[in-house]
Amino acid sequence: MPTVRYGDSEIDCDEGAVLRDVLLDAGIVPHNGGAERANCRGQGTCGTCAVTVDGEASEPTRRESWRLDFPPHDADSGLRLACQTRVEGDLTVEKFPGFWGQHVDRPPLTDEE
Repeated sequence: MPTVRYGDSEIDCDEGAVLRDVLLDAGIVPHNGGAERANCRGQGTCGTCAVTVDGEASEPTRRESWRLDFPPHDADSGLRLACQTRVEGDLTVEKFPGFWGQHVDRPPLTDEE
């Protein structure tokens, strides 16, 4: 059973689970600020659930690659969309500031933010 780590939280989940669902089920919102209410609900079109993942995850979907290839995102940023990423093994997840979580040049957000 894979473990997803976000800050001080460790969440066990089923292999193949959608990362966005894993986080939300654990009470962790993958969106920042107003994006918690104004998002595409997992369709991969808004880009507000952008996070970095380190570990075993699915390859980026076509929709995910498409969305992360135009502003405010940058295809080379290393971000993934939590709604399009499937957990395939242990993962460490970080999210960053900005409505779309696009500011990878700043420190990652903590559990309290």
